[in-house]
Amino acid sequence: MGTILIRIIAALSTILLAILLFPLQLEPLDVRGPVFGLFFAGLLFLLEWQLRRVELRVLFSSLLGLTIGTVAGFILVGILPLEVFPWLPSWATRTVVFLVCLYLGFILGAIKGKKFTVETIQSFLKGKNTRRIYKILDTSVIIDSRIADICETGFLDGVLMVPQFVLRELQHIADSSDSLRRSRGRKGLETLQRIKKNANVQVQISEVDYPDIQEVDLKLIQLAIQVGGKLVTNDFNLNQVAQLRGVEVLNINELANALKPVVLPGEAMKVFILKEGKEANQGVGYLDDGTMVVVDNAKRFLGKNVDIVITSVLQTTAGKMFFGKFESDLERSRKAG
Repeated sequence: MGTILIRIIAALSTILLAILLFPLQLEPLDVRGPVFGLFFAGLLFLLEWQLRRVELRVLFSSLLGLTIGTVAGFILVGILPLEVFPWLPSWATRTVVFLVCLYLGFILGAIKGKKFTVETIQSFLKGKNTRRIYKILDTSVIIDSRIADICETGFLDGVLMVPQFVLRELQHIADSSDSLRRSRGRKGLETLQRIKKNANVQVQISEVDYPDIQEVDLKLIQLAIQVGGKLVTNDFNLNQVAQLRGVEVLNINELANALKPVVLPGEAMKVFILKEGKEANQGVGYLDDGTMVVVDNAKRFLGKNVDIVITSVLQTTAGKMFFGKFESDLERSRKAG
């Protein structure tokens, strides 16, 4: 109600001022005052409507740019020779120069303001050498929860940035009617609580948002570009798109694959046969890190630990897969060969 009253007062004041400048006359008819008043009141409301959509940081940087442009304009007008353009009056030349400085200051401030964040300002104030490298967490890596384990080991330190739009997505998942999605969302929120209690890292919530961008993945990439940070994820598609945009990615799945033990053909190991394989008489087991081991003629040993020899290693998109045989089967193969 208060804002409506202020708008009415502003519109009436604009019309009244225009009527004072151009008095209303009936004979001869002169309605320039009311017309100009309504026109400028409409411009005022249009400007207000546009300013609602402008982020505060962009508005602030635009005003800062306008101030710098004003100072630069006064300086140029003061030192500009009167005869710079002989065919134009000096006042016209200086007015054009001043308006150009105002325009450039305002536009450059608005453009550069989109890159201003609390984080970039802090980095600028602290100097280039002490600039923080932010690690931005996406929704999938938070729900995965392995990021908390990595932080606890001390291998990952510094500032972990969690955007507000990622928190909203987590909250939306945690409030889902689907029990599986709800448990995943709550797991993600619990993971954030674990990370916040860790002394090795600092969790920083970023309020930066991009209303014009709908997809969360694209918002994450834009934020990483803006603050010069690294994106922490285990999403394959996000990884690929981010790398195409020049954003450095820390992929938890790639880290897990890199830490798996190196096993060469001919090495012996003990494995627990958990289930049947796809081929006849095959048995399947898993190492402690989740690597699949396919063993020939191991179907009869379901639910038992067996000693095998690795015969080959297959690299897949999901990681490595080992194939093995019993020592007795290898001996028979050698004799047959």
